[in-house]
Amino acid sequence: MIDALAQFHFLRPYWLLLLLPIAAVWWLTRPRRPGSSDLPAGIASHLAQALRLGAQDQRRVGPLDLTALAAGLLTLAVAGPTWSRAPNPLIADTAPLVIALKVTDSMEEADLAPSRLDRAKLKITDLINTRAGAPTALIAYAGTAHRVAPLTEDANILRPLLEGLTPAVMPVAGDAAGDALTLAQDILGDQIGTGAVLFVLDDVDPQQVSALGQSDTPLFFLTMLPNGRQIPQLDGLRSATIVPFSGDDRDITRLNRGITRSFSTALGEDDRVDWQDRAWILAWPVALIALLWFRRGWVIRWGFVVLLFLPPSGARADGWRDWFLTPDQQGQIAMNRKDYAAASTLFNDPYHRGYAQLKAGQYAEASETFAQLSTPEAAFAEGMARIRNREYRPAIVAFETALERRPDWPEAAYNLAVAQAILAEVESTREQSDTGEEAGIGADDVVFDNEAGLGADTTQQAETGDAAPLSADQWISAIDTDMQDFLRSRFVLENQERSQ
Repeated sequence: MIDALAQFHFLRPYWLLLLLPIAAVWWLTRPRRPGSSDLPAGIASHLAQALRLGAQDQRRVGPLDLTALAAGLLTLAVAGPTWSRAPNPLIADTAPLVIALKVTDSMEEADLAPSRLDRAKLKITDLINTRAGAPTALIAYAGTAHRVAPLTEDANILRPLLEGLTPAVMPVAGDAAGDALTLAQDILGDQIGTGAVLFVLDDVDPQQVSALGQSDTPLFFLTMLPNGRQIPQLDGLRSATIVPFSGDDRDITRLNRGITRSFSTALGEDDRVDWQDRAWILAWPVALIALLWFRRGWVIRWGFVVLLFLPPSGARADGWRDWFLTPDQQGQIAMNRKDYAAASTLFNDPYHRGYAQLKAGQYAEASETFAQLSTPEAAFAEGMARIRNREYRPAIVAFETALERRPDWPEAAYNLAVAQAILAEVESTREQSDTGEEAGIGADDVVFDNEAGLGADTTQQAETGDAAPLSADQWISAIDTDMQDFLRSRFVLENQERSQ
């Protein structure tokens, strides 16, 4: 409430000048009660008072007063009161967050059973679940910092990667919190003003505190220590929010509240986002005042006259909402309610409709919708929809298209690499299945070579009853099983590239 009052202003303040003539007309024309000096001469005062018309009318508020009030409210509405930014589907409706998880041997301590690291993973999972639909990225750091996942709204992408993080996958021991912050700011990119960084840790190197204190990005720290113990080094970070670990959801609630507050404040200072015109709120009291002017039969008569002038085959309203809201406005209301399935049927704008379909899990429909658009954002969204629908080759093509339309787009390049890595792992697992290495096919069983058809949808029949090609779910399970090896190899490769 305090933030809203601080940001309150009018979009069109020059309209407020109309309040002066409205007030002047009301003052000059409002009825005044007759005084004793207005009584006729020659008649006793008590008789003149009884003969005067309206003597018993003690109303303090009359029709003219209500008219002036309605005119004043309409003037305020036209002036455009606002105190918050307008929602934009191209900008996250909740705070983008980068989670930097410390993955060191100290996080393996068992004072938070089963370990600090395991409890940290559970807390991060709870936080992701409460931020459903909000973009979240994941960083792991020890002696070096590595991006585990870019900003994504799909929690199913983050969970298996999070489970694969152990000190064994980190190539260098140590504490590089400053490097993790730099990497987090790179991930946020042009969203630094509205994004936030959450460190989940049990300690911090004093040499790293100065780098953290120079950050313009809102910082949050979840300290994974028992009994509410604090990290003394963080006391010098006045602009940071430090939340101690708790056995219940109090720490998650406090983090969400702080991240949301920081996001709202940042949006109020972001000139890229339009202010939301709140004039419609004042329309309701004006409508209630207008009801007082209705007389019996007035609405029916004038309604009949209006119908006479309507075109015989004009626009048709399929419900009362269509009289007041456009389909895109109705779709945005459904999006705000997180009713994505309904929003996907309401939007006329193809990008908004595809975004709603993606949020509703209608990945095939979203892919087709985005494929019809020619913007880099649409190609990127098509790739996200196809990779969630396990269409890895089309996803690779979509991300390549996004890079063609917008070169040097780090998120598209990263997702392209992820899609290529998943496809390679899937086809490697499929190849092993087709050759019988993991399907239990005997030496005398008949199998077929599939090297020439990598990526094709094929089904191989073996005579052994227990042998069967791996399903898509089994491929993903195989990938999850080797997640630690995947992360370890990727982190080592990143270190080698940095040293070159």
